[in-house]
Amino acid sequence: MASSSTTGDTMLCDLFPRFHERYERSRCGAELEAFAGWLAGHGHLRHPLRLHLRRVKEVLDRSDRFKSGEMFREEDLREAFIVSKADAYLYLCTGRIFTRFLAATNQLVAMEHGDALSILCRRYQRYMAEVRGLSAQSLKHHGSTVTDFLARGLPSDGSLCNLTAGQIETYIQLKSKENSRASLQHVIAHLRAFLRYCADHGEVTGGLDVIDTPRVYRGELPPRALDWTTVRKLLASIRRRSSRDWRDYAILHLMAYYGLRPSEVASLRLDSIDWKASTLRVEQRKTRSVLILPLVDRTLRLLRRYLLVARPNSDLPQLFLRIRSPIKALRHYGVIDVFRYRVHKSGLPLDGASSYSLRHAFAMRLLRRGVGVKAIGDLLGHRSLEATCVYLRIDVDMLRTVGLPVPAPVHGGRHD
Repeated sequence: MASSSTTGDTMLCDLFPRFHERYERSRCGAELEAFAGWLAGHGHLRHPLRLHLRRVKEVLDRSDRFKSGEMFREEDLREAFIVSKADAYLYLCTGRIFTRFLAATNQLVAMEHGDALSILCRRYQRYMAEVRGLSAQSLKHHGSTVTDFLARGLPSDGSLCNLTAGQIETYIQLKSKENSRASLQHVIAHLRAFLRYCADHGEVTGGLDVIDTPRVYRGELPPRALDWTTVRKLLASIRRRSSRDWRDYAILHLMAYYGLRPSEVASLRLDSIDWKASTLRVEQRKTRSVLILPLVDRTLRLLRRYLLVARPNSDLPQLFLRIRSPIKALRHYGVIDVFRYRVHKSGLPLDGASSYSLRHAFAMRLLRRGVGVKAIGDLLGHRSLEATCVYLRIDVDMLRTVGLPVPAPVHGGRHD
């Protein structure tokens, strides 16, 4: 934990040039200094950062339950940040952020509240995050499955101790009607992990995590390509008037015209663009390879425009960032959310379309222009032709052009 000082080189001195001594001499001045650095490190802009510090100082100074260098109790914090003011909601928001800071710096005594299942779920989430090291998005998916299972899969008495394999099978049959086999594989994986954890902690009998998973065959589903006219309409629906418009347009442009995956867009950096050579360096995490793509003038102009008018002023190296505070790099799922948001705003009939639809559309467009499958695979970053053919399985119009003529009728049982 950082300590405060009056040497003039602290975060508090920089943020409050005239009043920094009030913060440094506060009962929890060391925590305020450390909180300021934590907020700045997480991309919070200067103005909201100052407001968070002002609220935290006010709340901590008002109560004698908080002392510098001691642990903070979560229940005390929740009570302290409830204020009778017009902006009471903002104090609650600041309280949640300050609580996350204390938890991240091991200064928080978390409260255990709720029924036994709620406490079990929170402990399981902490185990998955701290022991197994799952990402925030993976934790969200695991948590969603566990919550649904506890709501619909438990015995009638609502207890885990009486859970049987038959009841688990009944729940999986229920989920099979709501999910594809590919999605059901993830549900079962989440359920296995939870049941193993419960068995290790004596909540259920052992062996319940032995669950068969459905088989998924490559190429069994049709491609998800969008018609290119629809792709152009989707891009045209972004009016490019705000910073968010320019960022989202640039993201979808790269996905549609260069076939980039969401993870590849998220991994792009400022130095990924070689302006002199007019190329884009793409790090393909799926294949762990590097792809150099040539950029046309239109794309270069678009990226320059985005950097000039839309990208937040930040030292972060990533090309695409969040627009709002805290300023952070846009993640894989953030790119997917951009696609979903723009599909919703466009009003186009794109129910069921995913961000990968743009990658499929890119591949199908090249195929219709006569580009060979090997060249398409190189542009998509595939290692095998089999992987490329998944994108090109069905093109009804092209099949009509290569179809063989129907044989003439045979008379007298003999072929001519």
